[in-house]
Amino acid sequence: MFFFCLFLRQQMNVLPELIPIFVFVNILVYFGCFAFGIGGLPWVIMSEIFPINIKVSAGTIVALTSWTSGWFVSYAFNFMFEWSAQGTFYIFAAVGGMSFIFIWMLVPETKGQSLEELQASLTGTS
Repeated sequence: MFFFCLFLRQQMNVLPELIPIFVFVNILVYFGCFAFGIGGLPWVIMSEIFPINIKVSAGTIVALTSWTSGWFVSYAFNFMFEWSAQGTFYIFAAVGGMSFIFIWMLVPETKGQSLEELQASLTGTS
């Protein structure tokens, strides 16, 4: 929503000299929120749900997937931005919302559970 306000302000030519500063600050806030929130989720989940004997292999796959998907998003951003500046951020907001729903519904709660209890709940054994 903040980017929508920036684009609207830019179209109306209100404080045009401050728009780059607003964009820079907003990107820094995004990076901070991402790192504090969903950015660390793959690493936390990987360390809690995988057994010790596959943790190294799983960590490699998690790192590869995380960095590759980040690269695809960064690479596609410029093309999407040329297509539609506002549409790009609406798409990112929709994907972020779907990610939040996916995590809320399908990522198991691991607080207070041992690795054995968590493995039993994931595999359906008692």
